[in-house]
Amino acid sequence: MRAKTAETVTLICNAARAASLPNPCRRDDLVRVAASLSVNFNDAAFASRKVGRGEFDISDTNPTAPAPQEALEATPDSTYNLARNVESVEHKIDHADLVPAKIGSYIPFGNFDIVKKIVKQGGFFPTYITGLSGNGKTTMIEQVCNEMNRECIRVNITAQTDEDDLLGGFRLVNGETVWQDGPVVIAMQRGAILILDEVDLASHKIMCLQPVLEGRGIYLKKVNRKVLPSAGFNVFATANTKGQGGDNSERFAGTTILNEAFLERFRITIEQDYPPIAVEKKIVKAIMRECDAVDDVYADALCKWADIIRKSYRDGATTEMISTRRLEHIVHAFGIFKDRVEAIRYCVARFPADVRDAFLSLYEKIDATVVVKQAEPEATPAPATTSAKVNAEIPATTTPTSVDSLMAEIKAMMDNAVNQSNGASYALNA
Repeated sequence: MRAKTAETVTLICNAARAASLPNPCRRDDLVRVAASLSVNFNDAAFASRKVGRGEFDISDTNPTAPAPQEALEATPDSTYNLARNVESVEHKIDHADLVPAKIGSYIPFGNFDIVKKIVKQGGFFPTYITGLSGNGKTTMIEQVCNEMNRECIRVNITAQTDEDDLLGGFRLVNGETVWQDGPVVIAMQRGAILILDEVDLASHKIMCLQPVLEGRGIYLKKVNRKVLPSAGFNVFATANTKGQGGDNSERFAGTTILNEAFLERFRITIEQDYPPIAVEKKIVKAIMRECDAVDDVYADALCKWADIIRKSYRDGATTEMISTRRLEHIVHAFGIFKDRVEAIRYCVARFPADVRDAFLSLYEKIDATVVVKQAEPEATPAPATTSAKVNAEIPATTTPTSVDSLMAEIKAMMDNAVNQSNGASYALNA
């Protein structure tokens, strides 16, 4: 074993000298030499050659040892070759695994046709898509890729996402240090559609993608390798904000102001809104069919309810929103519990209690077939909340009224609640 270890040390030293590396030689250089020879660098084996912090003597202490056939010749680009020879992990991914699955209940709307045109033209055209949460931005791109049989790689961005996560880095595999390409590089090489999801959560480290967003390829400096994009490669970024603050950014914790030079790399910005009420009814009914819980009256009432709340949100009457995704959750809950009100109650329980109760009371006014049961009073009396004030103003009748009158009514109720309650969670626009 000692003889084999000594032979490995000699092999590495000979290769380092053949590559014209300086003596003493840095540990990092010796590690790269060892990797190019497919052997491990052992600190203990090199202990006797250590001459300083991170530096080792590579002089010829065994002149009779044969020079390795794999040793690189002394050429000006020897260091480049050593880095290039680092072993890489091969990615064996089937085409079918990267094509998004078809969603049977998906109904194209909004900017679907625009995204389809961008993907179909095949050229590089980085696009930024912004809009409130749960309105189908990412799903739209994935369903376009499904329809066109295009590979799609989705990367969810966080504040911690860095160059190593995106472009690749060194990984320990079976005791060996190897290079592994990141999802951006894989998408470039395969000519896939790359989705940078929730990109407005990124830190300044996202700037490593500047060359990628220019469509000219990227140089991986850690392994001295240039990667050029294959035909069909394109980038879509999705976000709840435009990356410039404001525009509801206070609703989405962690969103940042992105570097202007990064945003400027995107050719166009698409604003995605919630679907029109007629389209949203089709979406809700399609999901109902999937859940074997078809209820046309319930579908119509849900969409009218969501539409009123969104209009109230835009007018400043409420700080919360019912998204298309939230309606999908309600339908799935209805498929399980078979109760209209309970399905809504469970799915709006994530909101503050006063908002939850106000939304439930509003639904009762829209759907004349249901009665919302009031929550049991707490054992310890609590200060009056916005929900208590709102409920006190709701008439006993359950006769449906027009959307405009309901919207005006809920705004007036919430306005009255704010005026009567200190610390209320609503803020109305003058």
